[in-house]
Amino acid sequence: MLQVKDFPLDHIGIAVKDLNQATERFRKLAEFMILAEEEVPSQQVVVRFLQHGEFKIELLKSTTPQSTIARFIDKRGEGIHHVAFRVKQIDHEMRRLREEGLEIIQDKPILGAMNKWIFFIHPRSMGGTLVEICQPVTQEK
Repeated sequence: MLQVKDFPLDHIGIAVKDLNQATERFRKLAEFMILAEEEVPSQQVVVRFLQHGEFKIELLKSTTPQSTIARFIDKRGEGIHHVAFRVKQIDHEMRRLREEGLEIIQDKPILGAMNKWIFFIHPRSMGGTLVEICQPVTQEK
C-alpha cells in the first residue's frame, strides 16, 4: 500500500446559518482573521475562510434551501461538515484512494472555493466523516 507522506490538513469545513455570527464566535476563541469570502454556485454556498496562524476554518452558508449544506443543517444543526486535506497531485490521489477501496463522490475533481481542485470521500468510507481532498489550481494536477 502506497502511503502519502505530504498530506497536510488544509481546513475544517463548518456548516453555519449566519457567517457573521459564526465569525464572531471564532473571534471570541482566538484572533481569527477573514482570509477570503466567495460564492461557489456549483455547491450552492457562500464560504468564508478564517485563519489563525496556519490553521484555517471554512464557514459554509447555504444559498438555497435545497443545497447539501441546508439539508445538513436541517438534519444535524450547525457544526463540522468536513475535514480537508491538501495534496500535490489530485488526480493521482483520486486514483490511489479508489484503488484503496474508498468511495469517491465525484467522477473527477471539480473546482471549489479559493481556486482549488476538490473531491470528496463519502462518509461511509471514513467512519462517518466527510473528507475533502484539495489542491490549488496553480499546481499541476
